[in-house]
Amino acid sequence: MKEIYAVIRLNKVYNTKKALEEIGFPSITVFNYRVFGRGKQKGIVDEVTFSVSPEVSQLAKQGGMKYIPKRLVYLVVDDKDITGVVDAIIQANQTGHYGDGRIFVCPVEEAIRIRTEERGAQALL
Repeated sequence: MKEIYAVIRLNKVYNTKKALEEIGFPSITVFNYRVFGRGKQKGIVDEVTFSVSPEVSQLAKQGGMKYIPKRLVYLVVDDKDITGVVDAIIQANQTGHYGDGRIFVCPVEEAIRIRTEERGAQALL
């Protein structure tokens, strides 16, 4: 099993959820509170949805913004499903511009459904 963390644009959560549902993965966790970060481009002022004064916009273009708000999507899948899930997340989020996000895939040692005590892949269904 693998856990997949996807840090995506705020406005791409619905597209991501829909893409994952279409390939049979309706169970995801979305951190509804914003997560913040930035890449090597040091933030993109055009990515934020709130108004920014011209002075702040100019400063951001010169030195970058401190952090950009994002959403964190999380799910655990069986090893055989990794490629399909990662491809779906990419398809739903790729614009070709800075700020599209990142995907991290990590190993999971065990999954347990509390209600039934099912373990492993059965706990994911």
